[in-house]
Amino acid sequence: MTELELYQYVLIAIIFVWSGFVRSGLGFGGSVLSLPFLLLVYNEPLVYLPIISVHLLFFSTLTIVLNNRGKAETKKSTVDWAYLRRILPIMIVPKLIGVFGLITLPGNILSIIIFAIISVYSLTYLFNRPFRSNSKTVDTIFLMLGGYISGTSLIGAPLIIAVAAQYVAKERLRDTLLALWFILVSIKMAAFIYAEIDLQLIHNIWLLPCAGVGHVLGLRFHNYLLQAETPRFFRVMGAALLSISVIGLWSALA
Repeated sequence: MTELELYQYVLIAIIFVWSGFVRSGLGFGGSVLSLPFLLLVYNEPLVYLPIISVHLLFFSTLTIVLNNRGKAETKKSTVDWAYLRRILPIMIVPKLIGVFGLITLPGNILSIIIFAIISVYSLTYLFNRPFRSNSKTVDTIFLMLGGYISGTSLIGAPLIIAVAAQYVAKERLRDTLLALWFILVSIKMAAFIYAEIDLQLIHNIWLLPCAGVGHVLGLRFHNYLLQAETPRFFRVMGAALLSISVIGLWSALA
């Protein structure tokens, strides 16, 4: 990410504030709701994915540790570790396949795939019809697809949440998802290092405070979400995502 204009750096900083807000507020979506905007500023997924990965590792750890202070006595963790042990074996192999595809696919092809996937997600948000599974077979398919997509682009959350939200208590869902993302992203980071992909450490440092501002705001928003349902929020995000994805697909194909 070199030789960008000043306004591009400003836009990237604002988008990372948004990414941090969504991640801590919802427990998911930090990538799916920010990557389309980032790719419109500078269309190179392998520049942003290491930065998003490092931020996720840092803030997921921070959130879980702070939320579990003093929990040792009650043994009531905010993370449903038993459920994670059930689903991880289902997701690991598709995850690894997805990571291999991420490393080998050309950047423009990967951008088209990302925008196409996000377009589908945006429609589910826009019409308030999120993915739902009705059987163990469908659960397994969603988890495998979610693992694969998260391997290619870190945006498999909607499929995974379609399953997890049915089995994990609402007050434990966010931290359980953050723990899952930590595990899955650690695999991706290992692949980045093995493939000698630039981790963008300099940009990680100056963007970390931006994501931190969003993280603090998102924590407050999460407390509000526990008290109320917000379908209107998701409809607005769905409309914005669909618009951005259509523009992004047009640009990539052109």
